[in-house]
Amino acid sequence: MHPISMLGLTRVLMVLSLSATSLLADDPLSTPARDPNQDLERTCFQTSQPWSGLGNLGSDVAITYGIGPNLPDRIKTWRDHGYRIHVMTGVAWGQYQDYLAGRFDGVNHEDEEQTDRNGRPHGHGGGMYYMCPGTNYGRYLCVGVGRALEAGAEAIHLEEPEFWVQDGYEEGFKREWRNYYSEDWQPPHSSVDAQWRASKLKYFLYRRALQQVFDFVQDFNKRTRRHARCYVPTHSLLNYAHWHIVSPESSLARLNGCDGYIAQVWTGTSRTPNVYRGQLRERTFETAFLEYGAMRNLVRSTGRTVWYLNDPIEDNPDHDWNDYQRNWESTLVASLFHPEVWRYEVAPWPERIFGRRYPRRGNLELRKAIPPAYATELQTVFNALNDMNQRRVEWDCGSGGIGVLVSDSLMFERGDPKPSDEHLSHIYGMALPLVKRGIPVAPVQLENVTAPQYLDSFRILLLTYQGMKPLAPEVHASLADWVRAGGALVVCDDDTDGFNQVREWWNTGELHYTTPREHLFEKLGLKADSVHSIKPGTMIPLGKGSLCWLQDNPVIYAANAQDESRMIETLKQAAAKCRLKWRESNYLSLRRGPYVIAAGLDESIAGGLKELKGKFVNLFDAELRVRERIQLSPGSRFFLLDLEAAREHAQPVLASGCKVIVGKGDKKALPMAVGGIADTPAIILVRASQRPHSVTLAGKAIESFEYSTAEKLLWIRFPNEAKQRELVVTF
Repeated sequence: MHPISMLGLTRVLMVLSLSATSLLADDPLSTPARDPNQDLERTCFQTSQPWSGLGNLGSDVAITYGIGPNLPDRIKTWRDHGYRIHVMTGVAWGQYQDYLAGRFDGVNHEDEEQTDRNGRPHGHGGGMYYMCPGTNYGRYLCVGVGRALEAGAEAIHLEEPEFWVQDGYEEGFKREWRNYYSEDWQPPHSSVDAQWRASKLKYFLYRRALQQVFDFVQDFNKRTRRHARCYVPTHSLLNYAHWHIVSPESSLARLNGCDGYIAQVWTGTSRTPNVYRGQLRERTFETAFLEYGAMRNLVRSTGRTVWYLNDPIEDNPDHDWNDYQRNWESTLVASLFHPEVWRYEVAPWPERIFGRRYPRRGNLELRKAIPPAYATELQTVFNALNDMNQRRVEWDCGSGGIGVLVSDSLMFERGDPKPSDEHLSHIYGMALPLVKRGIPVAPVQLENVTAPQYLDSFRILLLTYQGMKPLAPEVHASLADWVRAGGALVVCDDDTDGFNQVREWWNTGELHYTTPREHLFEKLGLKADSVHSIKPGTMIPLGKGSLCWLQDNPVIYAANAQDESRMIETLKQAAAKCRLKWRESNYLSLRRGPYVIAAGLDESIAGGLKELKGKFVNLFDAELRVRERIQLSPGSRFFLLDLEAAREHAQPVLASGCKVIVGKGDKKALPMAVGGIADTPAIILVRASQRPHSVTLAGKAIESFEYSTAEKLLWIRFPNEAKQRELVVTF
């Protein structure tokens, strides 16, 4: 994770249907219960440590981090405890000093350390440096990856291929420039063209390094007839652009052997301040919503898989537990608003969550371990995330079908001499006003619009070439086809971006356009000599669809409410043209099967507060109490279980702050195998038609249970242990 530590992915859940006989045996642990759905790899976590009680999250997958010599031993400890095994390693940095010092191939590679214009190598801490990956670097990574494959890893995760915009002054990069461009290296800050070309090369170098490893894994699969997969854990395009980092992003989905991504979105990325109505501040929920959306649209229509990362704390160790909890709930809820995704990395580094101490509120010196209620809440949510692949999906909020186009080239315009807006307001200026109105707007990957059916679910698209450019002309033909088929395209651009002048496809060879927007408009059938006579905000009919050109730099939509409102009024006109019912709300709400995800919005429209009525259990409540009214006040976040909808499911266990594997019981007994994080409070909520006669744990009666005759619900409480124990409810 960034910028302090690594991040990664996965964690694990063990479950398999278990007979009452085996659960009631004298030694139930001799045949541990396993989850029949574990092969779906629904949840995971990452850890650099061998198995311990602090990391016993019960996910489907444990991702062991690092490819050093002790990797096989660490893998064995997790496999012995029932986890599926993936392996993750850093791509841009790691404990790779033997490569730098020349012990790998006899060549010193210190000239491949990313270096800024002042000659300072870019360190990651602990003697590690960000790399400018030469061809031998990819071969070096393959050695460690081979060690992981031989130890039985089912998937390889190549984390965070990152090249900082401020770097590119090292000899290794100059050498790559000469080979790639067949011209002398230019200091990236010397011109917009040099900055653009430097970023394109950085983009290429990490794509090349990853393809080397993907090819190595594919060759291994052919030799062994195995099917080891390759994933890339990576920050969102929005965050990388915001943090001035270049990464291959969408191009990886087109590489042979890339099976997908882990969307590394968490408090640390999403609390990066942005501007709305002239105010710069943290907007963790809204930013996370857009970050997760960008990652989802990175793979849509590509056949690749994406996992969503959540982190119950963050890399900065100096926030208090209330801060971590509040922001985790915001990012978790934001991730659940994307129902197409149902795989999650529930915790990077579980040992630092459950084993370290963090400040009490306002006191950096006085630190404490995780509050017991938060530990229970986390485990309750971790287990619920295994159940997110739901067919029933229903939105209740603002209008759907609206997207904001984004391109990987957002990362190419972040450096001197003319960097794009510091706060990425050319994107957030268009997107945040929609989110704040309860409209689930989606960042739409421009590079993917040529994929079949990619744009079918969108009725309105917003586009700017301020701060980004199309990397290929083919995307304009696809956009033009989409408009003529009935879409409404709203272009927000004043043609003043200095990067319009870089050497690119729209102004080289037979093409002589001043801006790429001119090429797009020509594809739409508009003549160049008539375009500037169009009144800004006018809806121009094109086939069954329409185009509107707001001749603005969209940064102004973030600066003040007046320009924001003008953009919104244009979108309302576009909605009318494409027969999309315009609706705004001061909340977001989504049903996924028996679960309801909801968020009240601040800085939103006026009006009464949305109230949900029924019988709900808030999974953020460690006590799992039944609530009949939920009010979506500004800033509120909810992950709810609808008890009425849950009646359709046959499972007796509704929620649990521990891993529960239900055995085959009968009307007289309900057997379960339970386990969790050592020394944390467990709770299990069970649907029961009658009061139990007794509850036993590991053969001993427990008194801490509560039954509601009215609700026909049973709450069982006990201390977690990091091993499976038998819990039996008798009636």
